[in-house]
Amino acid sequence: MVNAYMMQVMMPLNYLGYVYREIRQSLVDMGEMFDLLGQPAEITDKPDAPDLQVEGGRIQLDNVHFSYEPDRPILQGISLTLEAGQTLAIVGPSGSGKSTIGRLLFRFYDVEKGALLIDGQDVRDVTQDSLHRSIGVVPQDTVLFNDTIYYNIAYGRPDASQEEIIAAAKAARIHDFVSALPNGYDTTVGERGLKLSGGEKQRVGIARTLLKNPPILLLDEATSALDSQTERDIQESLKAMGQGRSVMTIAHRLSTVVDADQILVLQQGKIAERGTHSELLQQAGLYAQMWQHQLDTPGVSPSSDHLSVNRNSDNV
Repeated sequence: MVNAYMMQVMMPLNYLGYVYREIRQSLVDMGEMFDLLGQPAEITDKPDAPDLQVEGGRIQLDNVHFSYEPDRPILQGISLTLEAGQTLAIVGPSGSGKSTIGRLLFRFYDVEKGALLIDGQDVRDVTQDSLHRSIGVVPQDTVLFNDTIYYNIAYGRPDASQEEIIAAAKAARIHDFVSALPNGYDTTVGERGLKLSGGEKQRVGIARTLLKNPPILLLDEATSALDSQTERDIQESLKAMGQGRSVMTIAHRLSTVVDADQILVLQQGKIAERGTHSELLQQAGLYAQMWQHQLDTPGVSPSSDHLSVNRNSDNV
């Protein structure tokens, strides 16, 4: 009886100790979180900065220099122009500065020298909210929330109607797949979308971006992690999504950029070559070497259309 009473007393005391430790650790975590939120932002809007007014979506980089560290330059005098409604592809070896251009476009950082203009407006002179609203991004790894497919698509524009969300899903060619699921659009995707395949996750991300309906698109290696068949299917959705928009594509896999209006080849932070796919192959430079290397690499099999472009270029 004494032992039974002691157990009944000790067990709640042990539980109170556990609760005390959890509360103490939570208070420490909350303090660190509020310290982080209290840190001043490195990039801030100018006083009374106007909103970005996008008329066509013309993007221009004028002699842009940038580095994350003073002794390690990333971009060295980059000048390029993406005309409204066209597609510009940026390729090059790893570490050449491709993704950095995308970060500068979103103004996660400010250029150190030169200017980045959208329809003649310096991104440093407009509000960041309006800049972010005007740009849609399809990243390599689409981030999905542990919620329904409907919620993850609607995240692109929370005030969208159900009809608009379904229309975006149809445009991204995922509506038929979702409709075949037992719970339809109420299907939970799991943490970071683990219940969906890579191609399905990308299509949800495309539908989200289509719902946002931005005039400028940034495709940051959107298909590099997919197999060839899924890549071709996603490329068709991306091509349809880019109609009437200014599209900047950052890619490692050259077969995804052969139809671009202009291709820039970066090397060590500088533009080594520029032109169309056929023009760059004729130059027999860095781009041609990269293209041939990917043709010779096992597992990399550009579509027949891409191969025909290569043959036609050789004939020319």
